[in-house]
Amino acid sequence: MKLTVFLNKSVAENAEEYFSRSKKARKKLSGLNDAMPLLEKKLSGVESKKVSVAKKIKLKKKRNWFEKFHWTYSRNGFLIIAGKDAKTNELIVKKHMDENDLYFHSDIHGAPHTVIKSSDKKFSESDLMDAAVFAAVYSRAWKEKLSSLDVYSVTPSQVSKSAPTGEAIGTGAFMIYGKRNWFRKMPLKFALGFNGEELIAGFFDSVKAQCSDLIEVVQGDKKKGEVARKIFFFFKKKGFEFELDEIVSLLPSGGVDVNE
Repeated sequence: MKLTVFLNKSVAENAEEYFSRSKKARKKLSGLNDAMPLLEKKLSGVESKKVSVAKKIKLKKKRNWFEKFHWTYSRNGFLIIAGKDAKTNELIVKKHMDENDLYFHSDIHGAPHTVIKSSDKKFSESDLMDAAVFAAVYSRAWKEKLSSLDVYSVTPSQVSKSAPTGEAIGTGAFMIYGKRNWFRKMPLKFALGFNGEELIAGFFDSVKAQCSDLIEVVQGDKKKGEVARKIFFFFKKKGFEFELDEIVSLLPSGGVDVNE
């Protein structure tokens, strides 16, 4: 230890100077010791909040029955589901379409069977448009880079497995009878957003109405895995972390990109 001796002061004055300094140091140390528990408590609270948020987003939630399909919510909360292949198309119509629901199909080969679930409530025009765009986005129209597509809706009673005489209907295929309600030139505008509970995908306007944090997905030449990583880091910057596989499963088939 080195001590500085002030030559212009007596031995007693030098001793008084160091005694005064030691008192001040002890006072600061005492205040620091008193503040430490409060500081540690605040830091602990902040860390626990961070952990709880991270756990909330990262935890693998229990899968709902509709997550085996393409799915979303309309802006008024109606569930919309669409098939991913012939098997799930068949399953939607045969098992999950009820009499008060509405069936949608795009006017293009290779389109999914799409159903908006009624919950015994009436749909608004915006709900119907959300379902129509959803049906268009997951059709071949996206892969073919069409900007819009015609979509029609019918009641469940108009969807039948009964084929004309001499014809056969394969898995995932159905006959449509009667008048169709057309939705012309539905825009293929798509987005992914976090609604506070889960990541959802759907018509851009619908997702925007439901989510404060969203990213627009557009037609492009990038693979889904590459774009999924962009989306992953977009939400991670906002404090939300999702599984890459979950993000990939929500993207339409074909080349994609994002508008950040």
